[in-house]
Amino acid sequence: MRVLLAVDGSPYSDAAVDEVAARVWPEDTEVRVITAYELPLAPAPETWALPPDYFETLDRAAREHAEAVEHAVVLKLAKSCDSSVKVTGNILPGSPRSIILEEADRWTADLIVVGSHGYGAWHRFLLGSVSQAIVSHAKCSVEVVRIRNHRTGEVRAA
Repeated sequence: MRVLLAVDGSPYSDAAVDEVAARVWPEDTEVRVITAYELPLAPAPETWALPPDYFETLDRAAREHAEAVEHAVVLKLAKSCDSSVKVTGNILPGSPRSIILEEADRWTADLIVVGSHGYGAWHRFLLGSVSQAIVSHAKCSVEVVRIRNHRTGEVRAA
């Protein structure tokens, strides 16, 4: 079985990691941890006002954060999953929606696991929902892990 676990370092993706770590997977399961990152937009339309290395610095910071998140998750899963489960990681630049779907297709994943931020309709409209896009467009099964109660941290798989 091939499981694609998309993480971003948020408590919501941590819940998805915990869900994957707690499962007993079939022998020879592969779990691929991916972290997608993209550069934020320039804070001002006047790009000439930015220092020359502004985008390089942002790219380096985003990549380093993604590497730290991915590395921590791979280590956690390697320790908590059965030794027959192969755990690998990958950091990919680009929009999380596109990257997750493209990687799932390219790698022929059987299951995609993502966390949900649990936004209401208004926030989903303004910000979009990565998990909703994945559920709507994936060619394989998708599990969306939610944090039901933000105070207690109780996790529920959807």
